Parts: sequence; structure tokens; C-alpha cells
Amino acid sequence: MTRETDDKGGRLLAQSDVTLTHPDRVYWPDADVTKEGLAHYYADVWRFVEPYVVNRPLALLRCPEGISGHQRFFQKHAWKGMNAHVHEIADPKDKGGDKLLCIHDFDGLMALVQSSVLEIHPWGSTSKHWEKPDMLTMDLDPAEDVAWSAVIAAAQTLKQRLEANGLSAFVKTSGGKGLHVVTPLKSKAGWAQVKAYAKSLAVQMSADEPDRYLATATKAERHGRIFIDYLRNGRGNTAVAAYSPRARPGAAVSMPLGWDELATTTGPTDFTIRSAPDHLSALASDPWDSFFDAAVPLEKRA
Repeated sequence: MTRETDDKGGRLLAQSDVTLTHPDRVYWPDADVTKEGLAHYYADVWRFVEPYVVNRPLALLRCPEGISGHQRFFQKHAWKGMNAHVHEIADPKDKGGDKLLCIHDFDGLMALVQSSVLEIHPWGSTSKHWEKPDMLTMDLDPAEDVAWSAVIAAAQTLKQRLEANGLSAFVKTSGGKGLHVVTPLKSKAGWAQVKAYAKSLAVQMSADEPDRYLATATKAERHGRIFIDYLRNGRGNTAVAAYSPRARPGAAVSMPLGWDELATTTGPTDFTIRSAPDHLSALASDPWDSFFDAAVPLEKRA
């Protein structure tokens, strides 16, 4: 990348134990972002992204030849030659099965960059509390003919409904097609309860405004509507991490926003690997700074 990292980001890279081989390998040709460029991006945003990617089971989208290559696959288990900073963890409900993956620190994130991981998809729980999610994610997935203003309105409606149940709501671009409304939770309720609550939100919104919203993934019925995807909240299901890039042209990232910023966005790909660090440095505060402080138990509030 042409922009320089700030001093703290530069120190993180200098102190990392992970060596990037072929740092000039191009991951996003249209945006001219290389492996080294991705590493610099993560160094810049590390203090923001850390809580959403460390000590969580991860599903990883690896693209060894970049987004233009033929190799593209999700990785949930170890691979040959995996860096030691990527750790294996046993699923307590599948102790005899293949172990899952997690990272503990910045070196772990650099190990993912070295391994051509272009998207990070964490579980909604940590490895400390496997069965008790600490976040709920509602993915607003619009049909191609839905205006961006309608997606923003859907996110605001979800926010109102969550807050009416005593829960908090945070918003981020998906970096793909829509928005994610994310709710922090105290790790009290289990997966079934969290998923049931998420489903109830989607079903209620689609019942109240069936011309706008859909609670099922049926593509034939998607025209002109927004699919409210609650399925991210099942055990073992994932959603793209806050600040994770997307393996798509443009090198967009899933960008956390303040609700007051949402009205000025023009689409889900507004923020990229190149622009996101400058945007964050220009803000007075992290829009998700209070995310985990706002968590309450779902079982007592919904």
C-alpha cells in the first residue's frame, strides 16, 4: 500500500514474529492491495478489530492466488504447514472430531495474512464460553432492486425493536450487499435461545411489512425485499468480522459505524482497506467503543 502505517501500527509489524513471504503478492488486483498491504491495514486497525477476532472459533476464507485466482475455500480446520500462531481448539461437543481454529494475538492475525486469509468469520461466542454467545447478528441482505435508503431504514427499525426489548444495537456495513445490526450479549443464554429470539425479530418484521421484508431465504420471493438473515446465530454459524475485508473487487471491509454516520453512507462497500484507517483516525472516538459494556443477558431482557 502507498499510505504509511501510523507509529503504533509500524511497531506492531516490526515486533511480529511472523515473516511474510512474497509480500508483494497481489490479493486485490483492482485496488492494488498486496499481502503486505493487508498486513499494514491490520496493523493500523488492530486495536479496533482485536475483540472481534481473538479467542473465538473461526471460519476463514483463503484465496492463495488473491481474489482473481481459482483457489478459494473456507477453512475451519488445520492445514499442512499452518503457522504456529494459529491455534487448534477442540469443540466441546465434538471432542473426537477435527479441531477448530482460533488466534490469540496480533501474530495470529499476521499468520492468517501469511496464509492468504482474506475474510475472517468468527462464531458469536468465545472459546471461553462456547455455548453462551456474546453477540447476536442480524444480516440485512437486500435484493438487487432494493434502494440503499431502504436498507438503512430496515437497520433503524431493527434498532428500535431491539431497544424496545432492553437490548443495544450497533451497526456495520457488510462490505458485501447490506448491513449487519449486531447486539452485544452477556454470555448467559444458549445458542437455541439466541437463535429463536433472532428468528422472532425477523418473522415479526416480515409479518408487519411483508412488502419490504422476508424472513426466509427463498430467492424466488426476494424481488424488491430485504431478507432478514437470522441464521448467523446458530451454533457453528458465523458472520464476517467487524473490520474484516471481503474477497471481492474493491477491497471493501465490514465497517462499524455510529448510527449518526449511517445516513451519510452510500452503500455497503463505502469503506475499504485503503480508506478505513484514515476514517477511523479522523473520528473523535471508536463508534463501537461501548460495545461489550452495553451487553445485557438476553434471558432477562427479551
